[in-house]
Amino acid sequence: MNWINLVSEDGLTKIKELSYQQPQLIFKHSTRCSISIVAKNRLENTTTPTGVDFYYLDLLNHRTISAKIAEDFNVYHESPQILLIKNGECVYDESHSGIRMEDIVEEVIK
Repeated sequence: MNWINLVSEDGLTKIKELSYQQPQLIFKHSTRCSISIVAKNRLENTTTPTGVDFYYLDLLNHRTISAKIAEDFNVYHESPQILLIKNGECVYDESHSGIRMEDIVEEVIK
């Protein structure tokens, strides 16, 4: 999996813009949380769909970006959490043990 690090609010703006061309996925990860580590490993050990950019947000180092994501996409903050962005909007989000690549793939092809 080729993660793109999300380290600024400008990156969030770019994700919104790119989501009009192809789906963008944000993975909000806490490096101190065992559930988050398991979710990240589960994603990394499965086949990644083509045509989707995968962004990685380190919550411990970028809390303000996480808050901006919750505000911009009108989702409740959770960790770990994935958000699928299409056409500038969050069309799917999931957290904790509900994070599965199979579900992400289903949402991408909708």
